[in-house]
Amino acid sequence: MPRPPARPSLLRALVLALVSLLVVSSLAACSSAVKEASSGSEDSGPTDGGTLRIGSTNDIVPASIFTNSSDAANTLIGAVYDSLIDYPQDSLDPQPRLATSWEVAKDGLSITLQLRDDVTFHSGREFTSKDVEFSIKTWADPTWTVQLQRTAAAVTGFDTSDPHAITLSFDHPLSNIFDLLDMLPIIDSESFDQLKEGKAYVGTGPFVFTSWTPSSKLEFTRNDDYWGDEPHLDGIEVDIVSDPQAQVSQLRSGQLDLITGASNRDLETLGKDDSYTVTPFDGSVQQIYVGADLANPDLQDVKLRQAIAYALDRQRIVDDVFRGQGTPINLPWPDYSPAYDAKANETYAYDPDKAKELVSQLGSHPTIPLAYSAGNANYEAVAQIVQSDLEAVGIKTELQPVENSQFIKQLIGGTFGGLWILQHGYAHYTPSTLAVSAYPFNADKNASHFVDKQYKEDADAAWERVDGSDSGAVEIYQRLNKDLLDNLFLIEIALLHFTVASSDQVHDLGMSKRGELDLDAAYLSK
Repeated sequence: MPRPPARPSLLRALVLALVSLLVVSSLAACSSAVKEASSGSEDSGPTDGGTLRIGSTNDIVPASIFTNSSDAANTLIGAVYDSLIDYPQDSLDPQPRLATSWEVAKDGLSITLQLRDDVTFHSGREFTSKDVEFSIKTWADPTWTVQLQRTAAAVTGFDTSDPHAITLSFDHPLSNIFDLLDMLPIIDSESFDQLKEGKAYVGTGPFVFTSWTPSSKLEFTRNDDYWGDEPHLDGIEVDIVSDPQAQVSQLRSGQLDLITGASNRDLETLGKDDSYTVTPFDGSVQQIYVGADLANPDLQDVKLRQAIAYALDRQRIVDDVFRGQGTPINLPWPDYSPAYDAKANETYAYDPDKAKELVSQLGSHPTIPLAYSAGNANYEAVAQIVQSDLEAVGIKTELQPVENSQFIKQLIGGTFGGLWILQHGYAHYTPSTLAVSAYPFNADKNASHFVDKQYKEDADAAWERVDGSDSGAVEIYQRLNKDLLDNLFLIEIALLHFTVASSDQVHDLGMSKRGELDLDAAYLSK
């Protein structure tokens, strides 16, 4: 049987290599990425075999495996599961994956997807339309607290009469339906009970889950029956190394081949050494921000939140913590988003005098907790700068490092009780996804306990459209931008790109728009 055509991830990997070459050629910090892109004379090309050893900062939590809650979970999802469509890094133009083609009804109330007929789960069972239905209904279940739960729940009809086609029906148009189809992993119903217990993760992806040792490692082997191009690697080993410095040490000693948790300072140092490659993935972005829990009475006055926004020296954070690898922002959108507004993005420029003036109007207030995820060198450094910036304008904070799994529980449950520092995603998708799905932004329920009639109306208006990019949608996004800037329940700091460090023996790494390592084409040179 002839091999199926290569998936878009291979093309994406080549494009990323070229993009990386252009971006990093002017940056000393990424000099070895240039070496990687131009090392054809030293590397004879893809070779098969070997196990890629990855250092991840945080372990998986089976109960929240689909919540993008850790780098290990993202690696697992990317290795084991496939999605229905695949977005390119820098656009919202859906490409085929498990779905080969699709047609959206003119009224936007349904979509019909044609499915591949040559795909099997790792168990050997055939992939069918029933698996699409099961996966969407799983994500719609509030038990799993996935960030696209509202969108999944808005899919109310499933025609699975054809095992290789499915029609999804909606109660109202969904401008972000392709976002769901990109992010949704296709889950095996037969092993689902074992998934809940962390005993089995069965998908249709390029690698097969073999074992998980809690707080220690995850192991995967190559899927020899993969429907796409067969991976070059024999397997993947993900070691849980919570200390970023230890990750760097183990990369240097040869115990690890790739690390995901290094600080930008360490990435800068590694990038100057020809033995390592620092790879930035420009299309996979996240935003670092300060969140405000309005359940705390001291944060309910918007003047205080405005003072915080003016007090933040975003450029210093980008330069000192992220070593110039970021962009100061007031709004979350990348420049290719239909919601991007360059002028509005500079609303709260660094102005400590304005911040002091606002604080003086508020009278005295107690010290405010400022939480961040412990063990993350970047978060700790940002927290220290934010604390210093706020103290300089008269706002006192108390730093509170929180273990990552507990931090995620606080985010989902909205129990911070003060300020917090974290990164969020989803702004590089259809803008309505951020407003109706992301934990910090969800207009129905968010970590800030922010409730506002206008914000909800604008979020729903953006969501309940056939087209999420036309002029009517852009007008709604302008209103959403005003909602975010006027209320400041989240205060954006900078837009960042996913970046990893690896030995010079690792080649052809990719990254999905979802922020999952794409290892389909990766290989180790001999």
